[in-house]
Amino acid sequence: MTSGDATVETTVADYLSHIRVERGLAANTVAAYRRDLGRWVSFLAERGITDIAEVTPVEVDEFARTSSSQLAPASAARGVVAVRMLHAFAVEEQLITSNPAKDVAPPTPPQRLPKALGVDEVRRLLEAPDRDDVVGLRDAALLELLYGTGARVSEVCALDVDDATAAVGRDEPELRLFGKGGKERVVPLGSFACDAIDAYLVRARPALTKGRADPALLLNQYGRRLSRQSAWAVISRAATAAGLTGDISPHSLRHSFATHLLDGGADVRVVQELLGHASVATTQIYTLVTIEKLREVYLASHPRAL
Repeated sequence: MTSGDATVETTVADYLSHIRVERGLAANTVAAYRRDLGRWVSFLAERGITDIAEVTPVEVDEFARTSSSQLAPASAARGVVAVRMLHAFAVEEQLITSNPAKDVAPPTPPQRLPKALGVDEVRRLLEAPDRDDVVGLRDAALLELLYGTGARVSEVCALDVDDATAAVGRDEPELRLFGKGGKERVVPLGSFACDAIDAYLVRARPALTKGRADPALLLNQYGRRLSRQSAWAVISRAATAAGLTGDISPHSLRHSFATHLLDGGADVRVVQELLGHASVATTQIYTLVTIEKLREVYLASHPRAL
């Protein structure tokens, strides 16, 4: 087939056959490309374009903008990628000389801001466990550690008793955490977290050991290391007891830790180190949360904001 008789529709059919037979893509993936490229064929047909060689970047850009207004961000982006790959295939098959979609970027999905709890909501969550109860003391230690350090739940569950006693016993308490890839970082430990850990170690952990010699700091009811799943359940129970609604997770406390630090004037690079982010770009999403809060206060408070 030459470019003179290569229609968009026949090129799409050839491309779908190529990814199904030669590349061996999954049936669901091929079906998704078929839907996306079917929209592309219809879009071009409405503009009187049927020859693959007639397509220009103008049509691709318009298709991207139209998709953004009609579809979910991920679906719109996937459609543009499908068009780009179709025309790359057409170049390889020598049906066209250049890819008109090469420089058209897929729509960027809106940045999802982390859900941070308010300071009062965090206080209610942390005060929810019954500190006269063995399990409640353990739950309080978990919650205070998560919010007091901004640690990932996996990092807190991996702590051993020796880690905690070394941290609490310092004049200026600090805790060693091991993040993704085993990367170590040291974070300060506040007085509330220290008190919760100390109370747990003295009054609760001996009762939870069940005679076992497990080095883990946080134990479950069987005397074994508390799992991430059990930690989620602890937070869910505390959130219910505190009257909090919505999806409250261990990451909610991590998000809140970062947001409250930035609200209090902390430098984003300090927060980056505390969270153990490899790049400051990952941490900067929390600055958007703070800006949103500032905007809310501005709109509610300034006499000429509206």
